[in-house]
Amino acid sequence: MNYRTVTKDGSSLVEVKRSKFIGILKAVSSADEAETLIRSEKKKYHDAKHHCSAYIIRGENGAPDIVHSSDDGEPSGTAGAPILEVLSGAAVKDVCLVVTRYFGGTLLGTGGLVRAYTDAAKAALEDAVISEMALMQQFAAVFDYTHTGSIDHYIESNDITKLNSEYTDKVSYRLAVSQASYGEVCRKLTDMTKSCITITPGDLVYTPVS
Repeated sequence: MNYRTVTKDGSSLVEVKRSKFIGILKAVSSADEAETLIRSEKKKYHDAKHHCSAYIIRGENGAPDIVHSSDDGEPSGTAGAPILEVLSGAAVKDVCLVVTRYFGGTLLGTGGLVRAYTDAAKAALEDAVISEMALMQQFAAVFDYTHTGSIDHYIESNDITKLNSEYTDKVSYRLAVSQASYGEVCRKLTDMTKSCITITPGDLVYTPVS
């Protein structure tokens, strides 16, 4: 099943009545990795009092998603829940968002805190790159330079993701396609090059959709 996640970190800085709210949004693969990020932010901003957070981790093999939020000393429901709501609203998973607050000397009230944490979370989300991830078959294709133009055109015209490329005595692409189309793509590449291509299957992994 496809899902959306962060493929480029996002950050933010929101200032409200001299209180600073510093947000960071990263992709994580487990609750332990999320907790490690939270600890890292606490260490980085060790002189700040509040490091509020939320994360959503995809459940494995049909299990429910792991969903967690923390107010970290702020009034209940004013920080962790708003951050989690931003993540849920964006339908992203395998992500952790931490918002660190430096108190500016003026109480913001519960409504003010909710707005500030929401704004910091939204700004970090907007700064990030969000991609749809699909379970795809990766494979390597090695061929002569004379076939580069036709193969590039074929890749660009179809649902094929180019993960990387190397140019030595031959051209080597690492590609990814859906499981359903893998066989047809291999046959097409073989026909295009008159069998002058080496295709090596790789792993079946979640890959950003082009």
